[in-house]
This record gives sequence, C-alpha cells and structure tokens, in this order.
Amino acid sequence: MVKRHRSKMNAMGGHTSSQPSAPQGRAETLELLSFLGTFSDEMEDALDLVTPNAHLRMMLHLLEGHLEARTITPTSLINASRVPYATATRRLKEMVAAGLVEQRPRTATGKSYSMHPSDKLLAQWVQLSGRLRRLAETHFQAQPDAETRDYYYGGSYAATHPVPPLSVRTEPLKLQGGVRVLVHGDPTFMVMESLKRQFEQAIGTGISQRAFSIDRLREEALRNAERENSRYDIIAVDLPWIGEFATRDVLMPLDRVMDIARLDPADFHTAGWKAAHWDGHPYGVPAQTTPELLFYRRDLLADAGLEPPATTDDLMAAARRLHNPRRGMHGIAWNAARGTALGHTALMMLADFGQPVFDLSPIHGGFDTDALARGGYRPTIDTEAGLRAAEFMLELLQYSPPDILSMSWYERVRPYAAGTVAMAYGYTLLAPYFELDQTSPAHGETGYLPHPCAPDATHVAPVGGYVMGIPANLAPERIPAAVEALITFTSPEAQKLYVQNGSRTNPRYSVGADPEVRRTSTIFEAVDGMSWRDELQFWPRPPVPEIGEIIRICGEEFHDMLRGIIPPREALGRAQKRADELTRPG
Repeated sequence: MVKRHRSKMNAMGGHTSSQPSAPQGRAETLELLSFLGTFSDEMEDALDLVTPNAHLRMMLHLLEGHLEARTITPTSLINASRVPYATATRRLKEMVAAGLVEQRPRTATGKSYSMHPSDKLLAQWVQLSGRLRRLAETHFQAQPDAETRDYYYGGSYAATHPVPPLSVRTEPLKLQGGVRVLVHGDPTFMVMESLKRQFEQAIGTGISQRAFSIDRLREEALRNAERENSRYDIIAVDLPWIGEFATRDVLMPLDRVMDIARLDPADFHTAGWKAAHWDGHPYGVPAQTTPELLFYRRDLLADAGLEPPATTDDLMAAARRLHNPRRGMHGIAWNAARGTALGHTALMMLADFGQPVFDLSPIHGGFDTDALARGGYRPTIDTEAGLRAAEFMLELLQYSPPDILSMSWYERVRPYAAGTVAMAYGYTLLAPYFELDQTSPAHGETGYLPHPCAPDATHVAPVGGYVMGIPANLAPERIPAAVEALITFTSPEAQKLYVQNGSRTNPRYSVGADPEVRRTSTIFEAVDGMSWRDELQFWPRPPVPEIGEIIRICGEEFHDMLRGIIPPREALGRAQKRADELTRPG
C-alpha cells in the first residue's frame, strides 16, 4: 500500500501532484514483473560472471504473489531466490530488517508466517515501474521493429492495445428458453439490458432479464433457492450477501463447476475478487466493483478556498462552509433513509473512524476477513469509535438537505447532479446521473475521493457492487452453458462495452487501463489509484450471514437517533444488544 498523501488526493480531484503515478493496471504490472524475471534469466544464462540477485528475485516473487492474492511463505521466497539456502535466508532477513517485507502469522501459535510486501517496498516499486516505463519509451518506442519493442517493454504494449470488441462464440450456447438472468435495477445492469441483442449475438441464444430493487432482489433470490429447480441461470448478488447465500445454498461454489483460471482472477480488483469468496471458494464473478466515494464539486470548493477534504474534520468544515439553504445550496447528501440505506451508512461511518462492525483482527491494509466462515465473531457497535461515528452523523445532519432522512441510493445523488448539493457520498455506478448529463452543474466539475477519515484512521473506499453467480439448484444440464454465459457477461470485452454505453463501474484492471475507457471518465483512474493504495476494502461490510440483519438493525436504531427520539449512547446500546442476540451461538 502506498501511503496516503494530501497531494495524491488532490490529484484524484484533478489537481496536480508531485507524487509518482501508479501503474495503469494489474495486468501491465504483472507483465513488467515477468519481464524483469525473464530479463534476469537471460542475463544469468548468457553471461558467465552474472549470478542470481537474491534480493531482486525474492522481491519479484513477493510482488507477484501480492498482486495475484497468493499466499507467499518464507520457503517459497527462499526457493525463488536461486541462491543456496543459507545465503537466501540471510538475504531475506536483510529485507525484513530493511522494512521491505512484513510477516503475518498464519496460525494461532504464531510459528508460521506468510510474507507480504511492506508499504515501503510497494512505494519503491511504484516509483521504479514508472521510471522503467519512461526509460523503455525513450529507448525503444522509436524502434521500427514492433516485436522487439513489445519484448523489451511489455507494459507499453499492454497500455497501448485497447481491450478488443466482444467476440462471437463459434458454437452457440444451447439452452432451452435462452439464458435467464436476475439482476439489480441499477444503471450498469440496465446498460446490459440495452445491449441485449449484442450479447445474444455473442452467445448465440436469447437472454431474458428480470430486474428488482435491492431488497426485492434479495427476497427473490432466497425464494428461488427454495424451488426444486432454479428459475434463473445466473443471479446478481450484492457483495455483503455472499456469506449468507453460500451457507444457505443459494449459490454454488464456482470452482466446482468451472476452471477459475478462465476468469483471469489477477485482472480483478483485489477487494472485489476476495469479497466474492466464502470459506476459500468463489461464489460469484465481479460484475460491478463500485466503491462508495465522496463526490465533490471542485469549482465550489475552489471558490470557497477549500482543499478537497481528507479527514472527517475537513469534511465537516467544508459542509458547514458550503451550506447555504437561502441560496438553494446544501453542504452534503448521504444515505439516511430508515433501514437498509442508513444501515449501510452506519457501517461505513464506523469504518471512517477506524472500526469494523465485528471484532475482526487488524492486518496490513485493514482487517482480516479470511476466517469469517469459522464464526466466532462478535458485533462491535457500542464503542467509543461508534459514538464518534454517531455524533459525526448527527452533526452532518445540520448541513444536509431538509429531506435527508428519506434519502437513499438515488435520492442523494440526484440533488448533487441538479446542483443543489455541494458534496455527496455515492457509489460510482451513480455517476452517470451527472457525468452523462451535460446540463448538470456537476458535469465536468466533480472530483472523487475515498471516504474522509478520522485523524487516527486510514482512508477507505468501501467496496460495493454485484457479483454474478450460478444458483445452487440450477438443473445440472444447464450448468455448462450458464458457466459460458457467465464468463462472457463478466469478460473484459463485456465490461468495456458497458462503460462505453454509460456504466461507471468496472471490476477489472485491464479495462480501467484501456485508453478508450479512460477517456470516458476520470473516475476509472481515481478508482485504480485507490486500489493500488489499498483503499478499496470490503471489511466495512463483511459478508457474514447475519450482515443483512445487522444493516437493518443499525438503519432502524440510528434513524431514531437522527430523528431525536433517542440519544447516541442509547442508539448504540440498543443496536449492540439486538446484534448480540442475532449472532449469539445457539
């Protein structure tokens, strides 16, 4: 994770930055790492006196494992060094002592460790990769032999070759009645519906799609699981539902019905891909990786002499300064409607003050979610961080629109697009409301930031969005074709097509790095930067089976608090008690 700097945050809002820019995508970075490894092979094989550089070999192996979300052990690092065991052990100790490698206990005894690149190593890699790209462009881009350029500079090749158009299958899918899909009624899936003919041509069969609001989508998915045979071949699933849908046999684990390598997992944003897993198995493929960000009007902040807000204090000061109801301007809009909407806000505000909603163990870059399937977690709502989050929401209420307590997903972004709100928390999938409307005052004037955080916390862009999975009760004869359709719908080619037709969500690095995609919106570069800085996180809404009820509970108790019915301490205590009863064993 590269450390958070104010200058970097300014860069996301469109201001200049002195910090080095991050690589454009994971695929490009993996290719560059592979090139360095191959180049080292060539040097060692061709020149007698050149010996393996253990430090370099281990760093390359460590960075590749980090990008591919593979567990790297001391033994695998030593094996990657290409030097004798004793020498490799010394070199590894030197890397740890230099602060380049972090060791994470893998067992309760602490005797077994996994190895991870430190902030320092990742920052150095970002700087080095940028310099390597510039050197390669300077020395090789003018060469007439394209194959030579591509060999020496894989990254340049990857960056300048756009994702190709969606291709047509040589063998049409054979599914009686076509592919049946259940989705959420949001802009991205509506884009998919508008492109139905193109997808039908690509897969060679018809597509029927049903769309529901978030709560009705969950209800329909659960009802469908009770049927003898699924009514749908593919269903869209909100990320926090993964644990519940896995344990209740709503979804089937994909690694049991397909070769996961066909999806190119390394191409997905790490947080989005990991959030699709439960107990080590993938239950869906990211169709949307849409973090909740802070949208802010760059022109309004600049006119007021304000910097983009980095902390909760900055945010409150900006909301206070920009709030002017007499002139039809309100400081900020957010999810404050009773129930699911406000419940999501409550969990994300907890994260802004450095605390997850369960007692998760802190790790490098956030909190450990790998062991959630084992249970044993306890809600952590009634805490000092919880009180600070509750009081923050109460104060924020003063600089919000008068109807804030009924605002939910779309209602918070519409007034921002209309120019009556200066800032708004919103998922990237809602950006088309102002990015595609040239009459919107926010069009071309919006900056994107992760959630401003408390001074003692770290920035988080809570990952939302949907995966597409296969129902556990799908008739066996339909599964192979459903797998093929799933691969097509979530492919880079499909994701690029969604973006070109108005979507502002993207789960893949390759698509975010595509030059044609980047030209559509600055949001993709901003999100890629957050991902590289480990700011995209899904631990604020951990996908445990009880999370839906926890969200509802928080949305009810915090709403009573915002209405002035109960004080913050009572709201926290009541939410904690109800959550404890929900998660108590037995």
